[in-house]
Amino acid sequence: MNRRRTALAGVLALTAGLTLAGCSSDSEPELTVVDAFMPQPVSDMAAGFLVVQNSGGTADRLTSVTSPLSDDVTIHETKNQKMREVSSFEVPANGELDLERGGSHIMFMRLKQKPEQGEKVSVELHFEKAGPITVDLPVKETTYNPKKQ
Repeated sequence: MNRRRTALAGVLALTAGLTLAGCSSDSEPELTVVDAFMPQPVSDMAAGFLVVQNSGGTADRLTSVTSPLSDDVTIHETKNQKMREVSSFEVPANGELDLERGGSHIMFMRLKQKPEQGEKVSVELHFEKAGPITVDLPVKETTYNPKKQ
């Protein structure tokens, strides 16, 4: 009887340990931002582009963007050559979210000022799980496209 209790206690301890280990293997999102830029705006609207890399084992979602440049900053996707506002973008585990020309992007409406080439525009990216990330978007020439260089 004593051996059964000892064996049962061992199995329960091992099961609990494996369960806890399984929980801890789900890492938090580990986000970094690269390749950020804003083409110099030609009107009272502008677009922002960047790549959010996630080296963590858990996906996250970009839920909003704020900036002192505009009180109306939204995120958009482009599908079938049509742009539409979305509420969030997935940042896959061990993957990336690519906001690029001709695709998904940040949209700034009713600019408070027009930034000039060489300046930087500060934005704060807000995520579902990770804390906010502040990024400076260097203002590039209007036609700048890093994918075609």
